[in-house]
Amino acid sequence: MSAGSAFGASGEIENDEGERLQKVLARVGWGSRRECEFLIDQGRVKVNGEVAILGRRVKTQTDKVEVDGVSIGVAPGLVHYLLNKPVDVITTAKDTHGRQTVIELVPLEPRVFPVGRLDADTEGLLIMTNDGELGHRLTHPSFGIEKEYLAHVQCGQNGVSESALKKLREGVELDDGLTSPADVGQLQTGVLRIVIHEGRNRQVRRMCDAVGYPVERLVRVRIGPIIDRTLAPGNWRHLTTNEVVALNQATAN
Repeated sequence: MSAGSAFGASGEIENDEGERLQKVLARVGWGSRRECEFLIDQGRVKVNGEVAILGRRVKTQTDKVEVDGVSIGVAPGLVHYLLNKPVDVITTAKDTHGRQTVIELVPLEPRVFPVGRLDADTEGLLIMTNDGELGHRLTHPSFGIEKEYLAHVQCGQNGVSESALKKLREGVELDDGLTSPADVGQLQTGVLRIVIHEGRNRQVRRMCDAVGYPVERLVRVRIGPIIDRTLAPGNWRHLTTNEVVALNQATAN
């Protein structure tokens, strides 16, 4: 191997100037190399804020790559997991009370972090990754990523009243302010589908409490474009390349 060269994540030799941009884009799921060349040729790709041209090389450890204005992770070794968190598992790296954490349910290496959080008594989908840029965009309120929940609430035979549903849709006054409008429907008696794009602490539970229908069970079933009705509680899987691309596209401002 010649001086000034190194093996990249793909196992191919790359020089000090980095790896060909179209190869990097293809590896992280933006299409074939030919399709990625077309993206570059259209001026839709930037490197470090500059519109890229064909032949551009990138240093995947340090350069910032954007497609259609969305920063995408290109560093070697990025992983993206989807976990179906069970009840009584804590969304944190460590727990001082010795309770099981989400970190214990996924591979220990490379180290990952949960994107956002689910309360101990809430179950459902949780993304875990070492992709800090994507994790930031998925949790920052300015990007408005939707989270969809199924809330089983305490109610009588007539279900949740229309007036309560209207309040949930239009906004509920909580101790930390008025909630944003939500997409709310009653799928069956006492089972609500609630879609929010905020991330306040225990928000769905507090919203339902505020309108007089306490939550008995809460399950997150969708994060932006990510849905998986087959993943069993306690199980995890890698997000597909297409899913990671979809998350990047969903966080475009």
